[in-house]
Amino acid sequence: MTLFMTDFLSDFWAVLTDMSPFLILGFVMAGILSVLISQKTVEKHIGGRGAWPVIKASLFGIPLPLCSCGVIPVGMSLRRQGAGRGAATSFIISTPETGVDSMLVTYSLLGPLFAIIKAVTAFVLGVAGGILVNLSDGREERFNGRVEVPAPVNCTGACCTAEAHGSRPARAARYAFVDLPRDIGAYLFWGLVAAAAITAIIPENYFEAAFGRGIMPMLLMMAVGVPMYVCATASVPIAAAFMAAGVSPGAALVFLMTGPATNAAAISSVWNVLGRRTALIYLGVITAGSLASGILLDALTTGVAARVAQTAVFELPAWFNNASAAVLIAMLVPAMIYRYRNRSAGAHCADQAPHGAPAMEPAPAHAGCSSHGCACGGK
Repeated sequence: MTLFMTDFLSDFWAVLTDMSPFLILGFVMAGILSVLISQKTVEKHIGGRGAWPVIKASLFGIPLPLCSCGVIPVGMSLRRQGAGRGAATSFIISTPETGVDSMLVTYSLLGPLFAIIKAVTAFVLGVAGGILVNLSDGREERFNGRVEVPAPVNCTGACCTAEAHGSRPARAARYAFVDLPRDIGAYLFWGLVAAAAITAIIPENYFEAAFGRGIMPMLLMMAVGVPMYVCATASVPIAAAFMAAGVSPGAALVFLMTGPATNAAAISSVWNVLGRRTALIYLGVITAGSLASGILLDALTTGVAARVAQTAVFELPAWFNNASAAVLIAMLVPAMIYRYRNRSAGAHCADQAPHGAPAMEPAPAHAGCSSHGCACGGK
């Protein structure tokens, strides 16, 4: 037991120090994006129908750090502003799978090749889903704005609170260092715990010896990723731990794509907002597309290339990593305390535009929301 705890704490701190500098940088960039991308910009580029708005919707979604529950109200607002069902679907698919903070953490733990492939996969899945939805809509009607978005069961923090006020630098700083840590702090902590436990318990190369490198490990990762919810940033250390235990890069990619985008609350929301047919396309594109992407990645990353996919280009000084980890802990601990305090108070989500999203017209808040924001247990 003592040996396990020693290995667990060592692995936990190693992953935390590796990702902390890049995650803090990602928070800063996410804060800047939250005030730079306006409602008019999104309406201009995503409004209308056809393939081009679908492509632009997927591109817009890649850098935005929105969770799968926070992206649903934004998708509804896009529909209200005239965006096609396909463009809204494209945005809803690509957004929760990525985010600027998630991409930088992927770079730090899995390397630049994996970070690029993850972003490209999210973009392709978003475009594919949007185009399939457009093709399935023989006579698409303009959204009338009367669809109610059910509050996802597990939503909190930046996904559930109204747009911030104040100067642009102040709003960017608040989102980067207050709202976003509140939103992902608990998930990041439990993701690190899971990653450290996997590394400490499962022997190196166990999965490769037990399941090989074919489609079976990918189906296993899909079975883990589809029903559970883990945010895009927190999923990265878990995927890195699976790879250390012998899971192929392709199987890890399947987990990274399905975990953040598919869960019961997200599927239910898409079903209610965009319809049954769109929800089935949404789920089918994510699962089938992730599997195909995993197979392709394994074909590209064999031998030495597979090791390159898991290794960052350079290493920062140990003192800098340790200092960054201390700063990150100082940000996340108060955020987690705030989140659980609000959850214990029984607050519920508002269907409002999240801080990190363009300032869309918000839906009416639930009666349970207080002036201190909403929190209902998850992201």
